Amino acid sequence: MRVLLQRVSSAKVRVSGRKIASIDRGLLVFVGVQAGDDAEQAEYFADRTAGLRIFDDENRKMNLSVLDVSGEALVVSQFTLAASTRKGRRPSFDGAEEPARAVLMYEKFVAELRRLGVPVKTGLFGEMMEVELVNDGPVTFLLDPRS
Repeated sequence: MRVLLQRVSSAKVRVSGRKIASIDRGLLVFVGVQAGDDAEQAEYFADRTAGLRIFDDENRKMNLSVLDVSGEALVVSQFTLAASTRKGRRPSFDGAEEPARAVLMYEKFVAELRRLGVPVKTGLFGEMMEVELVNDGPVTFLLDPRS
């Protein structure tokens, strides 16, 4: 699983031109499910997302989590995060989990984030989406088990 976090002032997602979700201050979270990912990984990454201290405190130091600032999360599935770009010029998606299983891991991630107390809104799994955001900072982190 790869999770891309962007600290935002606001974010919204549209499908077929219709707004389906929006948040104010919080995190825009892109989730890419890789082949073999399991519930344990979804729980791990949800915990990291909820607890990562990437919001400024009163001294402008990144000491606060999305929970500490009463922020929200907009979670969007993004299978392209599972792509390999090592060979050639066309990305390979062989490492992405098949959709029927990927949606379960995506939903597990969302459920765990909610269980941890983060208000969550979502995009639509498997749909073409337009995502609009105001990146605060800019602050962006890639959560990857190897980093």
